[in-house]
Amino acid sequence: MSETLCYDQPNLASAPLPPMEMNISPAGRDASAPMITEEMYRSYLASLLAGEHRHCHTVVSGLLTAGVKIRELYLGLFQRSLYEVGEMWEHRKISVAVEHMATAITESLLTLVYPMIFSAEHSDKSVMISCVANEYHQIGSKMVADFFELNGWHGYYLGANTPEDDLLRMIDAKQPQLIGLSLSLYCNHPNLVETIDAITGRWPETQILVGGQAFRHGGAEIISPFANVRYVASLGDLESVLAGA
Repeated sequence: MSETLCYDQPNLASAPLPPMEMNISPAGRDASAPMITEEMYRSYLASLLAGEHRHCHTVVSGLLTAGVKIRELYLGLFQRSLYEVGEMWEHRKISVAVEHMATAITESLLTLVYPMIFSAEHSDKSVMISCVANEYHQIGSKMVADFFELNGWHGYYLGANTPEDDLLRMIDAKQPQLIGLSLSLYCNHPNLVETIDAITGRWPETQILVGGQAFRHGGAEIISPFANVRYVASLGDLESVLAGA
């Protein structure tokens, strides 16, 4: 396992390049080709790091108007950019403030997609998604909850820093078929293990998914003692889980 991902505030990176204007009209475009081009992604990322909320909004709303698939938007723009922002923070190329700003902008952009996500046909399957105690990075878990909703699940999303006792009471009240737990900082892994142990002690047959940036450098073996717990590395991996659910 590499070094624990709990850093002091990094240094600021150099200013990103100014965003470029993008034409995302579907006219004349190969329907099988990705709608999010590399040029568009780089422009969006530069605006995200610069705090240019309006340009990021324009890119996302334009893609939605042009008919982008939600999967492509989440994986090719939101997830990819957040991973890159996280790597820049990890290598001290941007400050905590810039990372928080990029995350906040992305969270606001997710709301543009919600009318389509929640209009999807839903089944009686339910999932509960939560960050463990002392975890304050919630956007990844929110995107996971959105993917479940998009695939017809009824989601109970509890957000960041959910105390273990409150999580257990909510599970008892809602009885979800599946539980997802998010961990962003590996130094918080004792809270994750303790929470899993508490859940499996009361609901031994309930399936639990675990994911988050804490495991990007390894460490997922901490869940190996639990038979019904599975590590999900990305939204792409989550699709495989949903396909078999």
